[in-house]
Amino acid sequence: MTPPGKQVPAVVVPTAHGRITGAILDFVSEVPDSTVGNSPQPATEARRLADRAARRAAVTAGSLALPPGPLGWLTLLPELIAIWKIQAQMVSDIAAAYGRHATLGREQMLWCLFRHTAAQAFRDLVVRMGDRLVFRRMSHGVIERIARQIGIKLTRRTLGKGASRWLPAIGALGVGAYAYYDTRQVAGTAIALFESDIVMEQLDGDARDDEDPRDDAATLSRKAPRG
Repeated sequence: MTPPGKQVPAVVVPTAHGRITGAILDFVSEVPDSTVGNSPQPATEARRLADRAARRAAVTAGSLALPPGPLGWLTLLPELIAIWKIQAQMVSDIAAAYGRHATLGREQMLWCLFRHTAAQAFRDLVVRMGDRLVFRRMSHGVIERIARQIGIKLTRRTLGKGASRWLPAIGALGVGAYAYYDTRQVAGTAIALFESDIVMEQLDGDARDDEDPRDDAATLSRKAPRG
């Protein structure tokens, strides 16, 4: 009989991976609205928004990491989703500060939230050309593939963080500090994005049966104006 300890990776990891991938797909389906106006000093406003969001993320993650032992494991996915909500709203607000909210789509949101986690997942879909970032439109199938790659990375990291649930006080500090750092990474990606020109182009051969019909547009090659 296989020792019980060797059964955990075969059962827990795929389950966690699938749940995280599903949560990513659900999460990027909408871009949050923003009440932030176009700022005359967008870089300064973006840093302020980043600081506020990073502090909120640290408090949120640290609070969810407080339950000890098995109860703490149950908060791992809710913690991720709570942090993503804070980060997604931050990205939306930073886009609005730069006057770029109208051009913020699911491709840019996915890039901002997860580029620092799984850069390789985007290597064929986002290309820097001088001061421009060229995004290829992603079909539903492509988004699923990217979400799966991100989910694998996050699952490994999340299961490693789960050990901190057995040391709630110390673990909560570490989890909060990481959430702060992670949110600042997202902010840095967003600021760099909205200070660049954004180009959307059709990916050759990408109009497949699994593509979301709402993505069809008369033209997809457009250059977003600078803020």
